[in-house]
This record gives sequence, C-alpha cells and structure tokens, in this order.
Amino acid sequence: MRIGIVGTGRIGSFHAAALSRNPEAGSLLLADADPARAAQVANRLGATAAPGVDEVFRWGVDALVVACSTAGHPELVIRAVRAGLPVFCEKPVAPDLPGTLAVLREVAAAGGVLQLGFMRRFDAGYRTARELVRSGALGRLHTVRTMTADPAPPPAGYLETSGGLYRDCLVHDFDMVRWVTGQEVTEVYAAGSDAGPAQFRVAGDVDTAAAVLTLADGALATCTATRCNGAGYDVRMELAGELDQVSAGLDDRTPIASTEPHGPPPASKPWTGFLERFGPAYEAELTAFVRLVRGEGDNPCDGRQGLAALRVAEACETSRRERRPVYLAELPDL
Repeated sequence: MRIGIVGTGRIGSFHAAALSRNPEAGSLLLADADPARAAQVANRLGATAAPGVDEVFRWGVDALVVACSTAGHPELVIRAVRAGLPVFCEKPVAPDLPGTLAVLREVAAAGGVLQLGFMRRFDAGYRTARELVRSGALGRLHTVRTMTADPAPPPAGYLETSGGLYRDCLVHDFDMVRWVTGQEVTEVYAAGSDAGPAQFRVAGDVDTAAAVLTLADGALATCTATRCNGAGYDVRMELAGELDQVSAGLDDRTPIASTEPHGPPPASKPWTGFLERFGPAYEAELTAFVRLVRGEGDNPCDGRQGLAALRVAEACETSRRERRPVYLAELPDL
C-alpha cells in the first residue's frame, strides 16, 4: 500500500509520523505547498517527497490523506474520490456549509470513501463515556457539559481562515455530544465574547463562546470554549443522568485547581496542547483509516457525521450573530 499525504505542516507531519510507524500502511508519498518542507519531513521519516500534488496523483497512491490548509480541502477530496481513492480529510471538508454540501454531493456521486478527522471518537475516555451512556448505566441522561480551552490564542493569520470558534473548535464538542449521547441536536442558543486580544475583533471572531443545545430527547447540553486558558489545555465532557454521572478528560494533567481544603492537588504537568493530549487518538484514527482502505473495517466517521456537527456550529454562529434561538431545521442538509 502507498498512501499520499498532502500537507506537511504541524498536523500533516504528525499524521505522516503516525503512519510511518504503522506496519500495515506501507510507503508514504508526501507533498506540500512548500516542497522543501515536504522533503525535510520525508527525509526524517524515510518516505518519498513529491514536487507537488499533481505528482502524487500521477505517480500513483492507494489512498490520500488531506492535511493542508482548509482552502485546499474541497478540490483535493473531489479529485481523490473521482480517481477512486479513499480519502482521510482533516476537518473541515470545506470552509463553509454550502461548500461542504457541494463536496459531499460529489463524494456521493463518485461512490467515494471519505473519513473525517474527528479524533475524539478514538479517545479512551470518550469511548468509555459513550459505552456507559448507551448501556443505560447513567439512567436517563438529562445534562451534558463540554468544554474546550486552548492555553493561548492561535496566530492572527490562522484566525482569518479558521472559520471561527464554533466551526474550528467547538465543532469537536458538537460531534461528541451527538456521538456519545446518540441524540441529534434540535435547537441552539449561543453567545460569544471578543473582549480578549484585539486579533479576534479584527478577524470578526470571538475568543470565548458558550452554547446551550437542546437534544431530540429533551436533554440539555452546554458547550463552552475559549482561546485564552493560561492554565493549560483543557478538554472535558461531563454527563449527568438520573442514576450516575461521569467525566471524560478529567485526570492528573487537567489544568484546574480545587479551592476546597481537601481537594485534589493542581496538575504538576498540565496538558500543553491538542497533539499531546490526543496523540494516541490521532494515531488510532489513522489506524482505522488504514483498515478501511484495506477493506478490514467500517468508516468510523463519514462525511455525513462531519456535516451534522458543522450544521450545529453554523446554527450557533447564526444564533450569536442574530441573538436568537436557531432550530437545526432552518439549515440546509443533504
């Protein structure tokens, strides 16, 4: 098997390293908008660097990993499925909802295989939480709380193309709400604050956000996010039912301190970022992709799953902007 990887920046080089350790992945062919960067990563991993994307397709691969900037995702995904190649694509498929719908229609028309990179589905804590909810161990689920807190804002240039806090960051929480509970979101009400660094106001984005989601069975979920959590990287999910409650993401590296006299001590080595916190999950999702390409496993997160999470993010952005509740039925779907 030969896997092509387009994009060798932070996440692309991380994926390349993970695949290079997978004995079933075969050889790697890397390309990047900066050919020198692709060559550097390839040399480090014992892979092959291609001068550009055209060569990746012309030289021949069995599957494609899309890890370049978001603007390049639609063209690469469509080109790959038209060529009959299974595709792993980092979220999002496209910068906006209309673009995402267009890509997914192309994937369906080609009969293509598309796996999206929602790595929390492969995290041990989230998987256990899902099993407990689905088994009925918590009883009727009435409240879900999620949070994603980055230790520092991203570069200003990133904000301009990120799609905003709901689409870029909270979309992972929205995916987890659906995946863990098995319930669809029917209504959202969201608010955001740009009171932090000026770069967020310049980009028309917010640095902190909160959303209340109503699920189809009547359960409520609150989802919060911030780019300004100086204590460290903090991603958690709490699920409360009539019989019990559990938390995913709470461990001895969670960057939070208790003010209680007999509370747990603060983390001595807080999580620093998403690659460190979710490293094993990223590796597991790519292992699942390799198995998918080999015909040995099902697709763990197809385009429709990503679309569902994006529609929640879009509804939240509309709610924040228009200061009103938004029903998911208001948004276009496939």
